[in-house]
Amino acid sequence: MSSILVSYQWEWFIIAEISSWLSLLLFGALRYLWQRKNASILFLITFIGMTLFQAVLALVVYRETGEVSPFTIIITIFVLYACTFGISDFRRLDRWMRKKIGQFRGQDLLTPRDRERMRKQRDPRQIMRKDFLVTSVHVLIFLSVQVFFWSQGPVPVSSWGESLRDIGEWFSAGDYEQSPYASETVFAICSVWLIVVVIDVIYSASHLFSLGSRS
Repeated sequence: MSSILVSYQWEWFIIAEISSWLSLLLFGALRYLWQRKNASILFLITFIGMTLFQAVLALVVYRETGEVSPFTIIITIFVLYACTFGISDFRRLDRWMRKKIGQFRGQDLLTPRDRERMRKQRDPRQIMRKDFLVTSVHVLIFLSVQVFFWSQGPVPVSSWGESLRDIGEWFSAGDYEQSPYASETVFAICSVWLIVVVIDVIYSASHLFSLGSRS
């Protein structure tokens, strides 16, 4: 069974991801459009099951290959998102579906609390707080993953300080053999990720400066 999962890992991942999104859409349709609340729970459970399946899939691939591949990294990111910010995003999606389906049916499916939350989502200060939180978590995850990758690399912990001082050299050189990373794949992924983190930080900071200029 594990060999089948490893051989068709991307296919299994795509199937699980598509099933997850379909489950969410069917959950909303059954719950709010057709008023089948009990049946809708099955699709919510399916979504959770697909997320767990992706986590198990990444674990199986890692155990079989013995290396941290781009596939396992991508799966880990997806699962971490689903278990953290995905929860709040699901609630936003749920409110959006209730709003749209309610308009279609000519009914008000939103509660006063829902409307208050939707109002706060449009508040610039609330947007800034959320961006700051998301960016902070993103940076912490990035740093934690780097510690893990560096611990798997050829550079001993006692020499990490030197690697940090020389980061400009080995990063710009684009040669993983000069870096603390164990493979070219990991080095490439982390290089791109670092750029994304920098962009994320700049984007979040822009909200802060924009809000400050308005006040």
